[in-house]
Amino acid sequence: MLMTSEEYRESLRRLSPKVYLGGKLVESVADEPGFAPGVNATGITYDFALVDDYKDMMTAKGVNGETTNRLLAINRSRQDLLEKLEAVRLTCQFAGCAQRYLTHDAFNALYEATWRISERTGGENHDRLLAYIQHVQENDLSVGVAMTDGKGDRSKRPSQQEVRDAYVHVTERRKDGIVISGVKAIITGAPYMHEFLVMPCRRMQEDDKDFTLACAVPVDAEGITIVARPAGRPENPAAKMSAKFAQAVGVAHFDNVFVPYDKVFIDGETEEAHIMTTHYATHHRHSCIGARAGFGDLLIGAGAMMSEANGLDVEKKGHMREKMVDLIKITEGFYACGIAASTMGVHDEAGNFRPDQIYANIGKLLLANQIYDMHRLAHDLSGGLVVALPGPDEDHNPTTAAVLQDVLRGNPDVTYEHRANVARFIEDLTASETGGWYSVISLHGGGSPEAMKLEILRNYDVQARRDLVQALFDRNALELGKGMKIDRQPGRCCAKGCHGDDLVSDNADNKAAE
Repeated sequence: MLMTSEEYRESLRRLSPKVYLGGKLVESVADEPGFAPGVNATGITYDFALVDDYKDMMTAKGVNGETTNRLLAINRSRQDLLEKLEAVRLTCQFAGCAQRYLTHDAFNALYEATWRISERTGGENHDRLLAYIQHVQENDLSVGVAMTDGKGDRSKRPSQQEVRDAYVHVTERRKDGIVISGVKAIITGAPYMHEFLVMPCRRMQEDDKDFTLACAVPVDAEGITIVARPAGRPENPAAKMSAKFAQAVGVAHFDNVFVPYDKVFIDGETEEAHIMTTHYATHHRHSCIGARAGFGDLLIGAGAMMSEANGLDVEKKGHMREKMVDLIKITEGFYACGIAASTMGVHDEAGNFRPDQIYANIGKLLLANQIYDMHRLAHDLSGGLVVALPGPDEDHNPTTAAVLQDVLRGNPDVTYEHRANVARFIEDLTASETGGWYSVISLHGGGSPEAMKLEILRNYDVQARRDLVQALFDRNALELGKGMKIDRQPGRCCAKGCHGDDLVSDNADNKAAE
């Protein structure tokens, strides 16, 4: 079943999560103005899946063989990865952050990890996950990824924390399920999800088994309390993007929440859980590339419009052309890494398809570091009016409106109203509270830059490059006829190099000569 955005909104009204916003208990998340931009943004993923022009991109085959939303699907091929990347970019062009691609990333990572657990133990972990994925796909649910724990004292492991609730953990194991407690600190779209997918956020050791947990719980399960920020800048007339489309982020406290075993996918399997967190990072960083490319498209378009409104032609003004090309180069540069990660991806043993780790991490590292350059370039293209323009109320002030429209107009062919709207749009995306939010989630979403650097170095075959250079020395490629070469690889006796069979033969000849 594929829902519309209105059906999604109506489905939220049937839930009763315990959510606080601004210190007050929210009666209905679907009707709360503070969450409206988030509900709208998530709704984009529903409606776009029903548009004929987007169906191939936005839908895929589910685990039961029926059509499902692409952002809930298991990848089976390179083409699936490419379509997912395009789907994320498309939805984020309109929504800023479309949220549901996190569910896709979590499903694929858990698919790989639970398959390994079941192969090793013969347990039901993988079958439980398949049944849950089918449930989500058939009902077209939105699932919040509850991964980042509070973490407490960062110098200590989960089991060493003085406050155990700094990490979500198992407090009791019953015959019919487990009981969990703890806090998840960063859940995108938390208030208006149907369910939460709880997963570990770091590598766990033997002493951390109670914290090594992956399970699914309804958002309104007894014992869950959500404390959220508003989605964007709702009801703010100056917020030309985030008053309509944005995402809320919530902290969820799990207080002795019961989870039946059919919704428990990992419980103490530390090695497979580590594989899950690593592969989730790869899937998610691949998705982040598509998301921030959609954000880049908005800045490119708005920068061009603002330049025109200012009376400048970016193709004729060298300094403007350079900034526009830099903005395009950054956006399409990290997006190219997403394409490379898709086409050079690998089949996992479990049967799904995973992006190439090197290119996924390089692409995410590029955008994490360059998001601030994107903001700067948009500011350079636009000018100081982005933050100096009087508020929208002055546009309707009979004393000031006429003067502002006259003196703050640039290109005579562009109205003041249009110039003001574009300026406020760029402010919203880059220089407001929402702009700061985009910066931080670009930098730290999917892990810090240091985590990406570690993954790049861990997975990049540096030794092969060392061997390449060593082989050039051994084969005389860098010699210029100046004396004998003294650098040899172990077991090598000549520039050509010897094979194993040659060495056996040489040794036999030497013994015979003796």
